[in-house]
Formats: sequence, C-alpha cells, structure tokens
Amino acid sequence: MTSSQSTEPIRTDPECLFCKIVAGTVPATIVAQTPEAIAFRDINPQAPMHVLVVPREHYGDIAQLAAGDPGLLAGVVALSDQIAGDLADGQYRLIFNSGPHAGQSVFHVHGHVIGGARLGWSPA
Repeated sequence: MTSSQSTEPIRTDPECLFCKIVAGTVPATIVAQTPEAIAFRDINPQAPMHVLVVPREHYGDIAQLAAGDPGLLAGVVALSDQIAGDLADGQYRLIFNSGPHAGQSVFHVHGHVIGGARLGWSPA
C-alpha cells in the first residue's frame, strides 16, 4: 500500500526544506505532481533539464524509502520518467544521492532527473 492509499497521516519533518515545498510554505517552480510526489526545478541546474522529484512523505534517503514504501518509490520513478518525456527527449539520468559524502544536502529523499543534452560521466 502506498502512502497515498493509507489512512495514516503523512510523515513530515517541520524543519525539512522539501517538506516545506510539499506543504507550499516555501516556493518552488513546480513542473508536475501526483498525489504521492511533487517535481520542481533544481535551483542550481546541472543540465538543460534538471528537476527534483520528491515524495510527499518524508524519508531520509533512498534506502529508507525502498524499505518503507516500495510502491511510493515506484511512483517517484514513474513521475521521473513522465517528466523526462514532457520536458526533454525522454532520455534522462535519474540520480539519488544517499548521505553527505555522496552529495546529499537535503535529507528528504529526492531524485535528480537530468537530461535535455548528451550527458557525460564524471563521478568524483
């Protein structure tokens, strides 16, 4: 059962930037949303299309989301694919950073949907 089908309240963190965007108390350029997730433009884009896809429910990282609600993770991936088709040529990279050494700076799981150009590969 995904979080949108549950009768329990959605998990949020009042200090989390992405929870505030989900709640509408912090502005963002929203490009798509579903009952389970919201997608908005990255404020520091690394490609012509760089969108963050965030589940409405707060999970710290991708492993927590996968363990806690695999259906919600599937919804995040499906929305990412839809965005790439709508905003780019349907070809994209989907990146989840997990932990500060991996580059995660907001500890609410989010996928970076990057595309719109030929992408190179240069991990640290």
